[in-house]
Amino acid sequence: MTAVVIDPAARSDYSTISLVGLAHGTSHFFHLMLPPLFPWLMPEFSLSFTQAGFLMSVFFLISGIGQALSGFLVDRIGPLRVLFWGMGLLGLSGIALGLAQSYQMLLCAAGLAGLGNSVFHPVDFTILNRRVTPARLGHAFSAHGLSGNLGWAAAPLTMAGIAGTAGWHAAGFAAGGWGFAMLLLLYWQRRSIAVDDLPARAGQAADKPIDLEFLKVRVVWLCFFFFLLTTMALGVLQNFSPTILNRLYALSLATATSALTVYMVGSACGIVFGGFLAGRGESEMRVIVVSLGLAAVVAGLLASAIPPEWSILALMAGMGFCVGIAAPSRDLMIRKASLVAMGSQGYGRIYGFVYSGGDVGFVFAPLVFGPLMDAGQISTVIGGVALLQTLAIFTVLTVQKRSSARR
Repeated sequence: MTAVVIDPAARSDYSTISLVGLAHGTSHFFHLMLPPLFPWLMPEFSLSFTQAGFLMSVFFLISGIGQALSGFLVDRIGPLRVLFWGMGLLGLSGIALGLAQSYQMLLCAAGLAGLGNSVFHPVDFTILNRRVTPARLGHAFSAHGLSGNLGWAAAPLTMAGIAGTAGWHAAGFAAGGWGFAMLLLLYWQRRSIAVDDLPARAGQAADKPIDLEFLKVRVVWLCFFFFLLTTMALGVLQNFSPTILNRLYALSLATATSALTVYMVGSACGIVFGGFLAGRGESEMRVIVVSLGLAAVVAGLLASAIPPEWSILALMAGMGFCVGIAAPSRDLMIRKASLVAMGSQGYGRIYGFVYSGGDVGFVFAPLVFGPLMDAGQISTVIGGVALLQTLAIFTVLTVQKRSSARR
């Protein structure tokens, strides 16, 4: 019998992709550490919806600022130490939640989680771009996005499940335990995610001032606004889609809420399919434009209130699938923008800055569209999702044009 020989490069790539994916999924788990516990936390501390929502505003505000700054740290001292600090902070946020006896301690837990979360995109994409074979980067970015969606999906089930059986304090401690367990795993397998040349190069550059030249490159800002627009659209759906579908289509709240779950499942499937497209070398611009264009059409159709009630779940799944397809190509687009702006030495700061646009989008979505919901402009809100996705397409087209000009 002929022995199966596994390519060492492939083994190394898959090990790196798996570990980075686990880390990314953990960071997304902590995105939703607090919201599933609101039914327990609000009566416990006599919180209003505004106070509960402010916890997440603190999370994303700190995460956004920290993400833009942590990219510089990644480029200077290497991604591994920054990753360990980030994972440790996530673990501490869970412990702080478990120990919380006041609203101020909940704010502390939210702040620690946001600070820990801030490191993951600059860390993850620096490791993937510098360790994974270029031919497998499309699949690597697909796995990275999929792991994030799985982290989002696991958090509500885990946190609410533990809180329902053992109390919300236990749920906080369990989250903290998971964060520290992941820290130990990553440290144990650190050889698979180490980027050898960065720490030495960073040490040589320790006395040099922080390089902000990349902020003068327009394609970097266009990628930032792409994330801001697409994440605002996602924020609208995460915050308001159950109410929107209940009001527009008279769906029960249970069905309307399940529509968001269907959207996220569709998005995860789209990410997998988008990874195969990216791996085949399909044009990033074409994939993003077509998939987001179809998603915008579906959002516009939902805003019209024309589709029959039975079709809503399928339309939400289809919109999620189209948005998911764009994700791996989006990350490849940012990689090219980074190479155009600074070469391979600027992955951390550029991915950190660009992805901070996503946190800004999550902060602004309820601020911009919440008043429209209060005013009863339900169709306008879902129509705003279509508008945001369309505007994102124009940023992609401009990125392509500017990148070609700079090359």
